[in-house]
Formats: sequence, structure tokens, C-alpha cells
Amino acid sequence: MLARVTLRQAAAIASALAAIATALPALALDYRTVNEAAPMYDAPSAKSKPLFVALAGTPVEVVVSLEGWSKVRDSRGDLVWIEKKHLAEQRNVIVRLDRAQVRVGAEDRAALVFEAERDVVLELVENLPGGWVKVKHRDGQGGFLKASQVWGL
Repeated sequence: MLARVTLRQAAAIASALAAIATALPALALDYRTVNEAAPMYDAPSAKSKPLFVALAGTPVEVVVSLEGWSKVRDSRGDLVWIEKKHLAEQRNVIVRLDRAQVRVGAEDRAALVFEAERDVVLELVENLPGGWVKVKHRDGQGGFLKASQVWGL
């Protein structure tokens, strides 16, 4: 059975979709990097239960910020609390595939610089158009890889 939509209903739906589309830039994701090994808690208090320790360099997505605390999501999707003082503006990404190919240039045919295994953390140097990112490994090697191969963008 087909639903019938009046012209007024269609205009209301179109207006709502336009409002959502305009709000999308405001929903931009906020990624940070853990600047030193830090405990992750189940609530925004040092008296709450510590769940695990995040290693320095771990990228996280900030979901909520309160005074002195941030609720963050890690690459596995876990939601936890961390003290804001342990978060840096620097952006890192983490490899999501078994092996990510870091290349000399931002194209599939470019020579391979190195391969990074799953869960390797790379510094985000630049987010490029066309689905590529420029990254740098902590040993100094750098290059380009497809954005779809990492989490934290």
C-alpha cells in the first residue's frame, strides 16, 4: 500500500531535511590524542571506577565535555571518561585493517614506503581531498594512505 503525501506534508519534510543538512557541519567530530598514559573511568570523577589505562598517543573522539573531564570513544567504540588534562590537540589515527599501505604519494600506484599493522598509531599530518591522508610513524617514516584504512578522522 502506498502512502499518500500532501503537498503541505512534502514541503514540511523538505524543510526538515534542509534544516538537518544545514546543521551537519555543526556535528563535526572532535578527535584528540591521549598525551600520556592515563586512566579511563566509568564516570567523570577520579573516585569512580578506573576501567583501563589508555596509552600515550591513543586517538579518541570527544563526545561530551564537562569541567575538567571529557567523555570519549575509542577505536573499539568504548565510551569512557578521561581527565581533560590528558588530552592533546595533536591528531593521531589508528590502523583498522590487518595491514595498511603507506605510499610515497596519494595514489594507488605510488611506491610503497611501509605497511602498518592493525592498531599501529600514526600521527596525522594532513587530511587530503580524495580520501587520502598524510601520516608519519613515530620512527620518522611518513607517507600517504587511504583514509578508509584508519580510525580517527
